[in-house]
This record gives sequence, C-alpha cells and structure tokens, in this order.
Amino acid sequence: MAHSAAVTKAVIPVAGLGTRFLPATKATPKVMMPVVDKPAIQYVVEEAAAAGLQDVLLVTGDGQESIADHFSRARELERQLEAKGNVKALAAVRAPTELADVSYVRQHQPRGLGHAVACAADHVGNEPFAVLLGDDLISADEALLDKMIGVRKLHGGSVVALMEVPADQISAYGVAAFKPTDDPDIVAVTDLVEKPGTSEAPSNWIVIGRYVCDPAIFAVLRETPPGRGGEIQLTDALRTLAVADRDACADGGVHGVLFRGRRFDTGNKQDFLRTTVEFACARPDLAGDFVPWLREYVSTLT
Repeated sequence: MAHSAAVTKAVIPVAGLGTRFLPATKATPKVMMPVVDKPAIQYVVEEAAAAGLQDVLLVTGDGQESIADHFSRARELERQLEAKGNVKALAAVRAPTELADVSYVRQHQPRGLGHAVACAADHVGNEPFAVLLGDDLISADEALLDKMIGVRKLHGGSVVALMEVPADQISAYGVAAFKPTDDPDIVAVTDLVEKPGTSEAPSNWIVIGRYVCDPAIFAVLRETPPGRGGEIQLTDALRTLAVADRDACADGGVHGVLFRGRRFDTGNKQDFLRTTVEFACARPDLAGDFVPWLREYVSTLT
C-alpha cells in the first residue's frame, strides 16, 4: 500500500550547548565549527536538500544567531568579492543561502531531542517529515534519506536509520529490536531501548541521527515523560509507536533501514578530528598536498 503524503520538510535540532568543545563553543554554536572549510550544519542541510527536502526548519537555542546569519545573504561581503572578481569565494558565500528555504524556531530550554522535535509541530503540521541530527554527517552519495523516504511511502508510519556497532558502543545510543521483512535492508522495529547496558540491549543495531517521522509523533511526544537524563527522548516516543503497532498488528508503526555506509560522528573531539582529516583527504583541491604531508607527519610519530 502506497502512502501518498510526500515528505518535503526537514527538522534539524541544533540547540545543544556543545559543552564537550568548550571553550570553542562559548560564543560559537558547535554546529558552526568548520569541517575543513564549511560549518558542520551546512553539510547536513546539503544532505536534506539533495533528498528533495526544500523546507528546512532549524530548532535553535539562545545565542545562536550566527547559524541564521550563515544561511542568509551577506550582501556587503558579496559586493566586495564581486568587485574583486573573486568568483570562487563569491560562489562559496552564496551557496548556503541557495540550498533550501531555511527557517527557525527557538527551543528556549534544553529539554531533550524529543522536546526539540515537538517545537517543530506548528511548522510541520499534519505532514510526515525528516529529522536530521547535526552531529551525524552522512554523505548525500549514500542516499540514506531517499531510501528512508521510500520506506515511508511504502509502509507509512515512521522510519529510523539503524547501524550495527561493536558491543562496547551500545550504551551510548538508542538500540532497536526488530524482525525482518521481504527486503533484507528494511526491518520492522518492535522495540527501542534508550542507552541500555550491554546485557540489556536487544541487538547491536543503534539508531543513528536520521529519522522520517509520521505526524502522529507529536501527540505521543506531548504525553512522553522525561526519560534518561531528565530529558524527553525521541526514542521513547518512537518506541510507543513501535509497540502499539506490534500489539495491534496495524499498518505503519516504525520501520528501520539497515545502513551499512559511512557515518561521520562530530559529537566528540576525537571523532570530529577524524572527520576533518577524512574530509580533507577526500577533497581533490587539498589531497594532493595534504595527504603526502599527513603520511610524512604520521611517520614521525612514535
């Protein structure tokens, strides 16, 4: 059965305090920290736009005006670059303003991912929508969002992206229990557990930062009590939908796409540095000089 409501909107929560990156994030939002020469948030908006999501809502916090500035025209800077004939820099400055229709809603209190998503209810209305987390960078070449939107169209309900990880990483994520479908890359989610201990985890497949949500999630979020850390967890609301569907044997529920591609985590210093190095090595304009230097430098380390 096809579900006709198209997914055209993306919600990107960016209101986190970025405490792991202090003092750099004292005055600069973490999602504005550059990965090579673009802020991390631009990669995420580019991914949404590549999947056809032209209506992008950023859920921001206090003191994050620089995010809006980045996706707005800088006319004086553009004028100066144009006057100097710096075509390359001018294109780079204009690029983020041309990606999508970007708007904003304020999350005044950091009450968790579920609360951040609930802040988007008025903007989204009664439509399915995607949620992208700014800490996870996934190349648009992976077409993960396209796959998830296709699953939503086929099955209805909500869709999560699942990635297999070693057992020692499980306790940092929401973890899924699921059953197979006719497609080896798609599963029916029967349960979700937020940050379980290794022995309590139902699988090694974690929920990563890409979701396609049915608008029914908003009513569930309004009734979802604070969970781990005293925050309203999106995982808990999705679990409610998954368990209800499992018990009722109804259409929709929650499905998972088993993602076997590359995910770049920028949520901690080590992974942020690894991501920056990998992105630099993949850039044709940088790799020719950077990669030989990196090899030589690493050879000097003991």
